[in-house]
Amino acid sequence: MSSSRRLARERRTVLAMIRIYCRDHHASRGELCAKCVALWNYCRNRLDKCPFVEEKPTCVKCPIHCYQPAPREQIKAVMRYAGPRMMWRHPVLAIGHLLDSRREVPMEKAQRRKK
Repeated sequence: MSSSRRLARERRTVLAMIRIYCRDHHASRGELCAKCVALWNYCRNRLDKCPFVEEKPTCVKCPIHCYQPAPREQIKAVMRYAGPRMMWRHPVLAIGHLLDSRREVPMEKAQRRKK
């Protein structure tokens, strides 16, 4: 899968998770609340700047934690809640994310990036 298709799917997955969380926790219908829009914009920005591009592991396996502490805690809460619900709401995205979680972490890029 090309990097643009892979990252586009990752963006769709994160947005779907944020939508599930926002709908159930912030009683939003259709549109995201302001707090979730801000989180989505932050996540999208981080994905756009990911140094791994095509070899990108899932964020939980990534050796480079590019999220600041507050948004990191927010997205963890979103993923803990929405993750189990993804299989029912968005099964194709959920399976793609599970397959991505099995990817090996490209260590040579991680080591270069830490220097």
